[in-house]
Amino acid sequence: MSWKRPFFTLWIGQAFSLLGSQLVQFALVWWLTRTTGSAKVLATASLIALLPNVFLSPVAGALIDRWNRRTVMLVADSGIALATLALIGVFAAGEARLWMIYLAMLARATGGVFHMPAMNASTSLMVPATELARVQGMNSALNGSMTIVAPPLGALLIEALPMQTVLAVDILTAALGLGALAAVHVPQPVRAVAPGALNVRRDLTEALRYMYGLPGLMILVLMAVAINFVLIPAGTLLPLLVKDYFGGDAQAFGWIESSFGIGVVAGGVVLSVWGGFKRKIVTSQVGVVGIGIAHMALGVTPETLFAMALASVFVSGFMLSFNGAAYAVLQSTITPEMQGRVFTLITSLATGISPVSLAVAGPLAGQFGVRFWYIVGGVVCVLMGSIALMIPSVVNAEQLARERAAILAEQA
Repeated sequence: MSWKRPFFTLWIGQAFSLLGSQLVQFALVWWLTRTTGSAKVLATASLIALLPNVFLSPVAGALIDRWNRRTVMLVADSGIALATLALIGVFAAGEARLWMIYLAMLARATGGVFHMPAMNASTSLMVPATELARVQGMNSALNGSMTIVAPPLGALLIEALPMQTVLAVDILTAALGLGALAAVHVPQPVRAVAPGALNVRRDLTEALRYMYGLPGLMILVLMAVAINFVLIPAGTLLPLLVKDYFGGDAQAFGWIESSFGIGVVAGGVVLSVWGGFKRKIVTSQVGVVGIGIAHMALGVTPETLFAMALASVFVSGFMLSFNGAAYAVLQSTITPEMQGRVFTLITSLATGISPVSLAVAGPLAGQFGVRFWYIVGGVVCVLMGSIALMIPSVVNAEQLARERAAILAEQA
């Protein structure tokens, strides 16, 4: 049977589920903004949503490689839906409190820590290696579409319906996603997890040893940490750039977000049709360089040329889709039975730097201006992408991984 029918059944179901999740996220952030008007509250909510990625990812990866991945996704998605259902109850009763919102956000983020790596690890078993870059392009287009559609749709629903009814949309979309997931067969890898009780230290050691065995992969991970260090604060500071530098309002910020989303969709469509360069890593690093150029352009844009800012953000989104080919590289170089642990370890390393980068970016932006961070961040991205393309172990990462797998197979 063709791989397309089961995979796209799952993919379409997950698309509906993602729409519901984006609506809930928008609704909750708006409720916090309207109710408290506190930047501290919003920052706390963002930090709470980040914590599971930092601290639970290694454990989640070890469990994903031990358990049935379809079961992991079913349980994770069900848990997220239950958290939303609990919020519906407290809003309907008029008893919503700040700590309840935080708790629900924590539960939803925890579910995401298990769902996304399980989905990514399953994709490499459901999709031929030659099609992985196109699928990642489709994923980028999907995520970009949600960035365009979810905020205005969420705002429309919030104006027309009570909060609990808006949240109920997520239950409907989650049901569609769970139904699609239950209807398809998700292949499982040959188990390479040592028998016995869960041992996080051992599993992390195995993941790190595996990554060290692929030097190009380790270099990519370290570069991803550096790139996240500069890009995460850039996203956080964007509203201040629009408000304080361009003198824009909420509508202007909405145009910025939509422009970014349109860029992601356009780039994802191009990548899904084209498939990228023969070496996926080249596509990915061209995307990193393009993101850097776009950030530098945004940082030097005159305050009177808001259209140039929109164009810069569009290019950033477009090139972000190209950078999404990095997932295809990981899926094609990491053996399926190791993907859960390695993916979650990479996530933990990449997101773990964000609290530090946010702490550094705030004072620097206050001293040198918000634009300074975009210029510095852009330079870092251009350097990282260019250097990566000059390192043989990175450029040839996929070929080296295949050769290593062949050697290990012969030894076995």
